[in-house]
Amino acid sequence: MSIIELLLIAVGLAMDSFAVSICKGLSMKELNVSKAVIVGTYFGVFQALFAIIGYLLGSTFSSFIASIDHWVAFVLLLIIGGNMIKESFDKESESINADISFRVMVPYGIATSIDALSVGITFSFFTIDRIFAFLSIALASFILCIIGVYIGQLFGNKFEKKAEFTGGVILILLGIKILLEHLGIL
Repeated sequence: MSIIELLLIAVGLAMDSFAVSICKGLSMKELNVSKAVIVGTYFGVFQALFAIIGYLLGSTFSSFIASIDHWVAFVLLLIIGGNMIKESFDKESESINADISFRVMVPYGIATSIDALSVGITFSFFTIDRIFAFLSIALASFILCIIGVYIGQLFGNKFEKKAEFTGGVILILLGIKILLEHLGIL
């Protein structure tokens, strides 16, 4: 897996968190840098942590599924991406308040990082620079979530669904690319 592919995965994974960050920014009456950094930190840490947990799970069981690893990666990325696209068309919008306390942010961090767990599993099937991959995921989420809080403050929820859709498309395309490479088509 190339550096570009890892960066695209990191950005794709960050889209759910980015969308929630936009809503957080929308709900904040006052915005300061520390609030945006707190939101970015929660999401960055959870995205990386869940990717690491997924990688460890995948590594533990990789010998059992080594012959079908490309299919597993394809299916997981297809499901994750498809779900993100489906959610982008959902008419119902979750109500998110301005609270950024531990009690509020942990469930958001977990909910938006389930995809990272699945992607972490797929990482165990490839030769990758794990430190770079996990840091990319954390940093992409951190940076995009800070931007998301500011966008929420400026533009409201106009971009939330587009971000989710874009993330889903990126993950599906990467899944297809992985499958085609292993089948010798690319």
